[in-house]
Amino acid sequence: MDYLKELNPEQRQAVEHTEGPVMIIAGAGSGKTRVLTYRIAHLIYAKGVDAFNILSLTFTNKAASEMKHRIEKLAGLEARNTWMGTFHSVFAKILRVEADKIGYPSNFTIYDTDDSKSLIRTLVKELRLDDKVYKPSVVLSRISGAKNRLISWQTYQNDPFVKADDEAALRPRMGEIYQRYQERLFKAGAMDFDDLLFNTNVLFRDHLEVLNKYQQRFKYVMVDEFQDCNKIMVALLGLLIKDVESPNLCIVGDELQTIYRFQGANLSNFEWVSNMLPEIQTIILDTNYRSTTNILNKSYDLISQSKHIHPLKKSPMIAGNDKLEKWQNDMPTLASYEDKEQEAYSIAYSIKELI
Repeated sequence: MDYLKELNPEQRQAVEHTEGPVMIIAGAGSGKTRVLTYRIAHLIYAKGVDAFNILSLTFTNKAASEMKHRIEKLAGLEARNTWMGTFHSVFAKILRVEADKIGYPSNFTIYDTDDSKSLIRTLVKELRLDDKVYKPSVVLSRISGAKNRLISWQTYQNDPFVKADDEAALRPRMGEIYQRYQERLFKAGAMDFDDLLFNTNVLFRDHLEVLNKYQQRFKYVMVDEFQDCNKIMVALLGLLIKDVESPNLCIVGDELQTIYRFQGANLSNFEWVSNMLPEIQTIILDTNYRSTTNILNKSYDLISQSKHIHPLKKSPMIAGNDKLEKWQNDMPTLASYEDKEQEAYSIAYSIKELI
């Protein structure tokens, strides 16, 4: 089965570069999912790597499920043993095994957003605070933001800048709520969604034997959509490769596609990994299978005015693609909208006119 023949030179290079750190810059339409899928299949099928030693982190369970299914077709049922899923699902699985190290039961409850808001509502009432000022959604967002920046309730309460922000927002007792919220969760043997990453970080940081265990297990680590990782995700990756000589870390992303800035995603991720692993190799997937030349040129002219690390002018792959050939000579239009509703309405109206 010569699956490598299905790849272009850059894709094949990314698939076959399995040893040592590598950064794959993959724009929209460049065949990124195929590269990730084939790379894992190549590790199992051609390199003889135990799927149990492969960790692949994605941002949606659906993407992980689809990738695992495609890998099975290439490498067989062994692919089912790959550790593949979202950051939260994978590290929740680890916490189920190691929770006792940080004082939690292995069958800890995971609070969803409604559970968390209900608890905060109770705490606000107990503290006799104004629930119109300390709205559960606002308080939860503040706590979530702190956890995703690796700020514990102890650090939160002792940070003068955080205190100043809360006082300016007329919510000076936010730190007290954060403390009681965490204490109540712990007492109930529960974690909220953000705790799955925060507590794994605490686990790895404070229990070196546990960290070493998973460093030995995850000999190959791959991260999709690296540009959308926030501080706590990057910190966990840092721990997994800490003191590992030339780690087999593969990150895939594109600075131009960050969509989770509201959750703390940071474009400095690429700078971080380059500084931490100066020996990292960069592979750029610069063939676009989705758009015509005119669309790519117009997009590049616009995007190239912003500051990013790896400016790309992608080459289109049009030959043999009837859909792309049909629209090859059409010129795209550039539009600006006041908000997402106006944009959605305009696009829908244009589609209606076209058909």
